[in-house]
Amino acid sequence: MGKLDGKVAVVTGGSSGMALASAKRFVEEGAYVFITGRRQETLDEAVKSIGRNVTGVRGDAANLADLDRLFDTVKRETGKIDVLYASAGTGEAVPLGEITEQHFDATFGLNTRGTLFTVQKALPLLSDGASIFMTGSVASLKGFPGYSVYAASKAALHAFARGWLNELKARNIRVNVLHPGPIATPMQDQVLTEEAKRMFESLIPRGTMGRPEEIAAAALFLASDDSSFVNGLELSVDGGFSAI
Repeated sequence: MGKLDGKVAVVTGGSSGMALASAKRFVEEGAYVFITGRRQETLDEAVKSIGRNVTGVRGDAANLADLDRLFDTVKRETGKIDVLYASAGTGEAVPLGEITEQHFDATFGLNTRGTLFTVQKALPLLSDGASIFMTGSVASLKGFPGYSVYAASKAALHAFARGWLNELKARNIRVNVLHPGPIATPMQDQVLTEEAKRMFESLIPRGTMGRPEEIAAAALFLASDDSSFVNGLELSVDGGFSAI
């Protein structure tokens, strides 16, 4: 018997990396999963890699029409959501003095605004007792040069969680934030140089990056009844990176 038997999960940004690993784990534990991604080819590959009990919906979480199409699909196919993992996000290093309006709007538009409307548009489909969690970042807990806009966009998510869990308490819906540390993913390859990767690894006590599967294990905890008494938490899964 799986920990998510009979559950329906929605994972935004689930076509690669940590979110894809989590979607795979959810299916292994008995869930039916909807995943999103902006590129159809990548999304198709992700659906194929999951193999069963999955629907891929192409879309950008920063685009409200795309979110409407996602939840229309969920409503038509399953009619409910038990687990909402709002994971779609982006990050790029831009130091103070070089921050542009475009950089700010793109970062907050997806990481903060997109997460807000993902949750709000999912509300009519959420089951009582559902679990909502969002991908934050340990960057919001530390002070990394160049990442102030990214960190601020992620720090807002805990404020969302505190307010929303209070608004949703009558329905026993939990809201948490999962803060990954440095994780070896395709996105990391796009935004970090090899020198930067080695620097981040030097700050992790075990000396190596995290793996997407390690984030997936934490995501399963937040998705399942194992975390039934966990609400409003910022869960850092970073090998001690943010603790030292």
